[in-house]
Amino acid sequence: MTSSSSLRATAQAARSAIPSEGPAASLWQLVGSSARAALLVMLIAGVAYPLLTTGVAQILFPHAANGSLIERDGQRVGSVLIGQQFASDAYFQGRPSATLGADPAQPGASVPAPYNAGASGASNQGATHQGLAEVVAQRVDQYRAVNGLAAQVAVPVDAVTASASGLDPHISLANAQLQVARVAKARGLLPDQVQQLVQDHTRPRTLFLLGEPRVHVLQLNLALDAAAPTTAANKE
Repeated sequence: MTSSSSLRATAQAARSAIPSEGPAASLWQLVGSSARAALLVMLIAGVAYPLLTTGVAQILFPHAANGSLIERDGQRVGSVLIGQQFASDAYFQGRPSATLGADPAQPGASVPAPYNAGASGASNQGATHQGLAEVVAQRVDQYRAVNGLAAQVAVPVDAVTASASGLDPHISLANAQLQVARVAKARGLLPDQVQQLVQDHTRPRTLFLLGEPRVHVLQLNLALDAAAPTTAANKE
């Protein structure tokens, strides 16, 4: 009995000698494990994964990975993915663009800035919006006037409506064909010559099923410059 009592007393003394962990110690353990987990996730998702995907893209798809840029005479003139505004009669004109930009005269305000690649977006006006109907009617009249079309000629939808991004680099084949006569006259070319350039820069339906044939405006205009250079004054 004496020996058993002595053993129990020794065990109790040993347990009491071990300091118990309080709430503060448990909190710091939780903070430490959370910090280690966050660091691990940051290294994997924020460093390793971006480096891996960037490296793979640069090896397999370098042109697309670098913005699908278009160069002419060693200078970057645009991107395959982003349209540009052309106002001269000597160029094919793209879709209307509803993008906005900062108003230099009034901080915090916005002004129309067609094909502003830093502010992709649309007007968000629905089909029944009165303002949209008025704008489209004005664009129809302007399109016919610029291209010398009769009042009964149907105007392609993409010629008078903006895309959802405001940066669409393509126009429909019908839109391009209605601009051929104007461009040929401004360039001093035969309509058949310009029509051939349109055909050369027409892309078919995606997978031969999706969408409609479309024409890349910037590439077509660059081909026009190569075929029949125009003066700097006519480019504006």
